[in-house]
Amino acid sequence: MTTAVDIQGVSKRFRLYHQKYTSLKERVIHAGRTPYTDLWALRDIVFDVEEGDTVGILGRNGSGKSTLLKCICGVLQPTSGQVVVRGKLAGLLELGAGFQPDLTGRQNIYLNGSLLGLSKTDIDRVFEEVVAFAELEQFIDQQVKFYSSGMYVRLGFAVAVNVDPDVLVIDEVLAVGDERFQRKCLDRVQQFQDQGRTIIFVSHSPDQVRAICNKAVVLSDGKMIGHGPPGEAVRVFRENLLEAGDILALGMEATTTGATATPIASPPAGHPHPIRISGVSLSYPGSDERPYVVTGEPLTIALQFEASEPTAASFVVELRDDKGGVLVRTVSGDLDAAADVVAGSGVVSFRYESVPFTDGAYDLSVGVEHRAGGELFDWKEAVARIEVMNPSKAVGLVALPVKVFVEQASGVVGR
Repeated sequence: MTTAVDIQGVSKRFRLYHQKYTSLKERVIHAGRTPYTDLWALRDIVFDVEEGDTVGILGRNGSGKSTLLKCICGVLQPTSGQVVVRGKLAGLLELGAGFQPDLTGRQNIYLNGSLLGLSKTDIDRVFEEVVAFAELEQFIDQQVKFYSSGMYVRLGFAVAVNVDPDVLVIDEVLAVGDERFQRKCLDRVQQFQDQGRTIIFVSHSPDQVRAICNKAVVLSDGKMIGHGPPGEAVRVFRENLLEAGDILALGMEATTTGATATPIASPPAGHPHPIRISGVSLSYPGSDERPYVVTGEPLTIALQFEASEPTAASFVVELRDDKGGVLVRTVSGDLDAAADVVAGSGVVSFRYESVPFTDGAYDLSVGVEHRAGGELFDWKEAVARIEVMNPSKAVGLVALPVKVFVEQASGVVGR
């Protein structure tokens, strides 16, 4: 395949000045030397994006995601290394980027289109599509400084996707739009994918990266710490969120038979979280004899945990399909089963009375968070794979229990 974007050892340094000398006297005394500290926003980033790929970029705030996109779009020049882009690139980097606030929406469409290499004739041809997509017919001749943040995003995205780019770069600005517009944007992204366009997509949502991207990159403190399939990248990203210093959260093993979990080593000294998951096990009828669950059988998922202090904890279980879509997400706190655990070890069990899925394999992820929400104590991505076998003739994703009644004038004739 042809490489659409080639990131070759890109590093970007900024200088943080601690003091500014504004007077002539100060500048003469210090001979133009102003003390500063180097901040490396990116360090030796190397990966390539093939034509037709949709690549997600994950990372904590300050990890270098937006700086990398600006280097790809040519807004910033790398301190070292280079970015090679083959084809026309359109980018939606940040709210209001490229807009002139004193110009109208109409004038900004022509301005942005010309910056992306379109002639006036080309912009005339797509102008109505841009306005219709942005839903700004009533406001297109108003100055954009009077636009709301949502209107900014709608206009920026509409311009970016209607200039027929070979490479589309999208930053986190879509989070500003309302849910309906986000859905509209994601539908357009799907159209781009169907047409074989290349997309680089930054998001704070691992679920969105799973759903949209076929590859993903994880950044941390300006360094690339993960590159591969979305599921693996999400695992690295979530482990990075749980870092203590330079120590990654521990991995874990799982057993798919019986009810005894493989023990996990104790966390390193200084682990910041008061509770962690130390093991997981699955049990179902016949789990000692076969490695799969039969559709309709009960299933128990048991999580072993270690608490270093009393904690208000809520446990989480997720089952995902092979595309990363969430099929089941069960949170103990939502079921009024959050626990005030004491220091020491324990087990929390999730019992599903009937597995509804048909044939397939489903990834199990587990976690524990604060009962009030907002603080994630531990998360283990894809700790086990649950195989399901369906002996009936039912097709589809789930097999719902059902009874069929046939009625005629003479009464019920079959069921």
